[in-house]
Amino acid sequence: MKIKEIADLTGVTVRTLHYYDEIGLLHPSKITDAGYRIYDETALEDLHQILFFRELDFSLSQIKAIISNPSFDKKEALSKHKELLTKKRDRLNGLIELVNKTIKGDKTMSFKEFDTTEIEKCKNEYEVEVKERWGNSDAYVEFEKRTKKYSKGNWQRIYNESKDIFNSFAKYRNEEHDSKEVQALVKEWQDFITNNYYNCSTKMLSCLGMMYVNDERFKNNINKSGEGIAEFISKAIEIYCANH
Repeated sequence: MKIKEIADLTGVTVRTLHYYDEIGLLHPSKITDAGYRIYDETALEDLHQILFFRELDFSLSQIKAIISNPSFDKKEALSKHKELLTKKRDRLNGLIELVNKTIKGDKTMSFKEFDTTEIEKCKNEYEVEVKERWGNSDAYVEFEKRTKKYSKGNWQRIYNESKDIFNSFAKYRNEEHDSKEVQALVKEWQDFITNNYYNCSTKMLSCLGMMYVNDERFKNNINKSGEGIAEFISKAIEIYCANH
């Protein structure tokens, strides 16, 4: 879908989508030769998550760090979102029923339907849980500190460099995973993450390698450099981490 279609579908303005791209929160799935920004189903899923977290007043930098965390579980997050939204729905249903009774002449002065205590409690508990599980790691803190001042130029450089590394992996896709060239690229990728995001330890790199094949969002993005590249990189990372 083109960016205007996404804006019409979601109510998120084109300007906001451009800004999400600029800060590295939500990139288009591809940009055509004519300059059209195209968003696929995976990008729409990411936008869903962004909007859910915005409902809970998370900052954009927090959202980016959370959904980029290797341990982030989209299905579990959706389950929590559903719980909170259900409480909001029940409150609205209560307000609607109160309005209907008032229209019919009921003079009972009920105020319990306006009470948001339960919703706020659930919201606060969820916010604490999310930050503890996906947002309070050392990597998250370092990521947020480094990237919050990144300019559009910074993000463009990072995007170009990451794309170059993935393309280099594609170049050696017919080599053995443990070859000198491929393992050097794994080290280059680890250094790239450390230099631009957070300290990428061997343990963190191992988690990322698994995520590249288990998370469709990352898998699809990496495979833009060639079908099967995500799996190739994941296996190369596995071998690298076993030897370091």
